[in-house]
This record gives sequence, C-alpha cells and structure tokens, in this order.
Amino acid sequence: MSLLEIKNLSHTYGDKILYKNESLALFKGEHMGIVGQNGTGKSTLIGMLSGEIIPDRGRIIWQPNIKLGHLDQHAVVLGEYTVIEYLKTAFQNLYILEERMNKLYEKYAITGNEKDLLQAAECQTILEVREFYIIESRIEKVMNGLGLSAIGGDKLISQLSGGQRAKVILAKLLLEEPDVLLLDEPTNFLDKEHVLWLSEYLSTFPSAFAVVSHDYDFLEKISSCICDIDGGVIRKYTGKYSNFLKQKEHLREEHIRRYYAQQQQIKETEEFIRKNIAGVNSKNAKGRRKQLERMERIVPPSVTISKPEFCFLESPSSAHEALKVKKLEVGYYYPLLSPLNFTIDGGQKIVITGFNGIGKSTLLKTLTGYIEKISGEFIFDNSVRIEYYEQDIIWENPSLTPLEIITRCYPSLNIKEVRRQLSRCGISNDHVIQPVSTLSGGEQAKVKLCKLMLSPCNFLILDEPTNHLDSTAKEALKNSLKNFRGTVLIVCHEEAFYRSWVDKVINIELT
Repeated sequence: MSLLEIKNLSHTYGDKILYKNESLALFKGEHMGIVGQNGTGKSTLIGMLSGEIIPDRGRIIWQPNIKLGHLDQHAVVLGEYTVIEYLKTAFQNLYILEERMNKLYEKYAITGNEKDLLQAAECQTILEVREFYIIESRIEKVMNGLGLSAIGGDKLISQLSGGQRAKVILAKLLLEEPDVLLLDEPTNFLDKEHVLWLSEYLSTFPSAFAVVSHDYDFLEKISSCICDIDGGVIRKYTGKYSNFLKQKEHLREEHIRRYYAQQQQIKETEEFIRKNIAGVNSKNAKGRRKQLERMERIVPPSVTISKPEFCFLESPSSAHEALKVKKLEVGYYYPLLSPLNFTIDGGQKIVITGFNGIGKSTLLKTLTGYIEKISGEFIFDNSVRIEYYEQDIIWENPSLTPLEIITRCYPSLNIKEVRRQLSRCGISNDHVIQPVSTLSGGEQAKVKLCKLMLSPCNFLILDEPTNHLDSTAKEALKNSLKNFRGTVLIVCHEEAFYRSWVDKVINIELT
C-alpha cells in the first residue's frame, strides 16, 4: 500500500499548465528525487504534498496519521531559540515524558505508592527504547555532519544567515525522523563535505522521502526512483538518476519513432482518401476517413527548451594586479577569520572555499562595500569595474515583473530589447510579465544574472550563483565564465561546476 497517492492532478500557474490529469505514488521506504527544468513545477509539487498549495483539480491522498517533515527553499524559524534549544524540540515529547517520570519518582519517594513506581518505570522503559539517553550524541552527530558545530550550539537562530537557518531546520527534521521527508533544494547552502555527509545519511534513511535537487551527483547517491516533470507530464522512473536518464532517452526515441510512423500513416491515408473519395473506391475511402477520425493521435515530441545563454559585457582593464588583500579582517561585530592575505591578478579565475558559515559571503560583501571591514586593507586596481551576484534572492520590490526590473535598471533599452535579453537568459514570454516573486528560484536567479550581464565589467564577484539553476543553465553559466576575459572571484560549493576552468582555489580556513 502506498504512503501517498496522487490522482488526476491538474494545476496552472498564471497562463502556464504545470500538470494535467497526472498521477503518482510514493511507497514506504522509497527515496524519490524530483527533477525537471526551472519553472516546471517541482517546488509547487512539494508545496502541494505539504498542504501549503491547493491544486486546481485532483486528489492528494496520504495514509492516515502520516507524519511529514518539510524543508522548503525559504524556510523560517519562529521564536528565539539557540541552535541547541531548537534541535532539542525534535524530542519534545520525550522531554515531557522524562519530566513526568521524575515527578512520579518524586511522588513515590514521598508516598511510597507502588502504582507511582510502576508508572515511572514504564516511562523509563519507553525513554530507553526510544534512545532518549543518547539524544545529545545524536544531535552532535547531525550538527557535525551539516557543519553546525562550527556555528556554535549557543548561538541564537535569529543571528544566523538564511543558509545557516535552513541547515538548522534540516538538522531538526533529520533528528525527528518523520514518516516522510519533503526537501526542496537541501544542498543549496551546504559545502561539498556536508553534501557528501547528507547523501550518505539519506541513502540509509529508514523512512521515505521526496527531494527536489539540481545536484545530480547528490540524487544519484540518494535516490531509488526519480519523478520527472516535463512538459506538464509527471512520470516516475525506478532506479538511480543515471538509470532514469537512460530510460527517458529510450522512451523519447520510441515516442519519436511512433509519432513519425503515425504521421506517415496519416499522410498515406489522406492521400488515398483524396484520390478515391469520388471514384469506384469511394466506399473504401469513406471507411478510411472514419478510421482516421477515430485515430488517437500521438502528441508531437516536446520541443527541447532553448538553452539559456549568458554573456557578460566586458570593459577594458589594464590591471596586472586586480586585487590585493592584506591583513584583512571581516565580520559584523568581531572577526570571523584570521587576517586574510592574498593577491588576484587581472584575468585570473579564483574560487573561495571553506566550510559553511566561516565567512565566505561576509568576505565578498566586504570587498564589494556592502559591509565595513574590521581591519586591514584591500585594494582594487583603478581600472577594475566590479559586478556582484549576491547569494540571497531578495528583491527591493517583489511585485515588479522581470520586464519592469530590467527596464528600470537599463532605461535606455527598449521593451523589445529587454524581452530579447530575458529570453536569452531562459525567461519565457509569459514569465517576463509575472511578478518576479511568483517565479521559481531558478527563474529568479536567471533574472538576476540578466541584470548583471547588461552592465560592462572586468571583475565578477559571484556568491553561490549555481543555487537554484538547472543543469542546462549551470552549463551555460560555466561556459560564459570560462570565456569571460576579465577576473572572476566566486564562492561555489559545487566542485563539478568550477573544477575545469578556475586557475586557483583559496581555502580561507587555511589562509
């Protein structure tokens, strides 16, 4: 029996049909990866499964009393907790049970009532069976795995970055071990060692889960099946991600073969009808026409979505030494790192690495002037022209459309040119006139990149630009950065993205 059954699901978003009369099932212990291009409805599907989004039509049926754990792209924590306090809420029922047990033992010590002693012993047995007395070691294991120990268990969650908060929420969900985990892009704020730990943890996770991710190496390690959303169709494939790719390609080739065979049959039949409808074979021709009218037409093969194309405008630079960093201390109230010393030559492509929370984003914000340095210095060459991609997707006015955003930033461009530039970045004609906040994370990232690439520069500073991007967009961005003749300084947790084209990796843990 399935834990989840989706029947005849249909949903539109604006003018776009995301799904039409689709069905899907999730079984006990099944590890499902959800894939598809940006904007196909992956996060919407997760939202429906969690109950946050109501579908236009169809039914989503969970087994009774199923406990769901949900992490979305914009998870928030209410209330003032430290990291440890919040993680302990995963075991709140056990702490309540411990308190009841202690009160019963105290009551027995006063009254000597055997009934109180027996009830206290029952509570203790339950606590032991549910491993209450090793909770702290379980919390420590997950904190270490996700890189939270470096942040500190006593730190208030309200003081954490968005990525750090998402990691804390993910840690709590893993500790709770719900019947079904629903995770939307859980690797976006994890470093590669923490992605590896999570993949190993989830691969042996006893419960079922459904995970949206564009990290296909991650999906290969954790998935036992793949849910593919493509052209409004939801289809489930058994096996790893690599098996899914082979199966999908085989089905596509078979579909193309059947479609063109049917088209040839239709053409030949129509030709026969045209030649014979008025002759001695008229009766036969009319019969063929009725057969043609009743024929169930095979839908044309879906047209592959045009790949985005990113191309950054280059301004000239005479810099031999584009950036010099000397004894630089960065942070908000106190230094997050030891003093930094490094030099970047003009035209070099550099990756900044280090565990999540160590201060990579803080360093970039300091270099771009968003926050003040604590001490030391950094000097850009006079010819340097910087463009900065910030990790968080935040809009000054989320109700503006992509068309309005780009037009306001570049008023010299006419509407036709703005549409062309957005289309070039993979934003469809329908989506350019929707409020940017209603677009998927990947589509919003493409709008940010479009805004970035229209301003001439010779020094790109990019903070996790691959977050939310699908495989085709990542490939396009990688090619554009390889071809960019200026200097690139990038923070990225996906080694597969930058391995082939960067000149140098600076690990700020070791600087």
